[in-house]
Amino acid sequence: MERPALKMDAEGLLSAWRFDGRGGATRLPLDTALVEPVPDGGFIWLHFRYLPRAPQTWLRQESSLDPSVVESIAEDDCRPRCAMFAEGALLSLRGINLQRNALPEELITVHLWVDARRVLSVQHDFLSAIADFEDALARGRCPRSQGEFVADLSTRLVERVDAVVDKLIDEADELEDAVLSIVASEMLPKIAILRRVAVKLRRHIAPQREALNHFALEDDPWMGPKDRNRLRDAADRVARFAEELDSVRERAGIIREQMVDTRAEQMNKSMLVLAVVTVVFAPMTLISGMFGMNVGGIPGNADPEAFWALAVAMLVMGFVLLWLFRRLKWI
Repeated sequence: MERPALKMDAEGLLSAWRFDGRGGATRLPLDTALVEPVPDGGFIWLHFRYLPRAPQTWLRQESSLDPSVVESIAEDDCRPRCAMFAEGALLSLRGINLQRNALPEELITVHLWVDARRVLSVQHDFLSAIADFEDALARGRCPRSQGEFVADLSTRLVERVDAVVDKLIDEADELEDAVLSIVASEMLPKIAILRRVAVKLRRHIAPQREALNHFALEDDPWMGPKDRNRLRDAADRVARFAEELDSVRERAGIIREQMVDTRAEQMNKSMLVLAVVTVVFAPMTLISGMFGMNVGGIPGNADPEAFWALAVAMLVMGFVLLWLFRRLKWI
């Protein structure tokens, strides 16, 4: 699935919807969406692409947003958080793109401003959860309130994290099963990637639990008990993801330690064999060196049977040393 082309107006507006508060929604044309009146009992959703070098006059000046809110939505890479204001609430969440060539640890920030009349969302890059959310709206699955809107979108963001975490758990299972059958040169890079992805994901999504729980405390009339429960459920799922990512990271560390221990044990065995061979052949080398000296007085120099006697004696010495090492349990 390739990234779709995003159409926007001069203000960076990507899409706009009007919700009637009774489960119905209508897509608004981009050229008139910013001046559309708010329906009675409903609200308007305006979704922007933040463009740092573009004027975006409406979003920066005419939206009546607090300057601190405008400054917050300009942040591309920020921690998930929730901030309450007198006019509404600012919720910053992070999502994952399940697309080809998209790295799972590359999380994208989406900012949501929610008040009694509208929902403003700002993204800095393409986010598949929002595209799927708009597809659901086009099929008639529309929220009735701002609280239900945020709960639906948060659930979609969390579901994508669930898919990535499950994939990491499966990779950890495969590495554990193959730890003794794959050479270290192939296994260690896979372990390093698994651990890096788990650490980065955990660091980015763990604060999302606090942000969702904080937003669930909003006491405005557009936030109902069902919406609060759904937000808390999403926050609990994020907490479970953080625990599972911690488990994946620990398992990756255990797999690496197991491989290091296995390699150390193999090296120790090799060194032990080398030491035994050295000890067994060292006396033989000494004796053969002495009898090989080209000087007078070598025993058996004139006896043709002396060579065979010396060879048998050295062979017997080797067997005696091996027997002694086995008895002492050195080998």
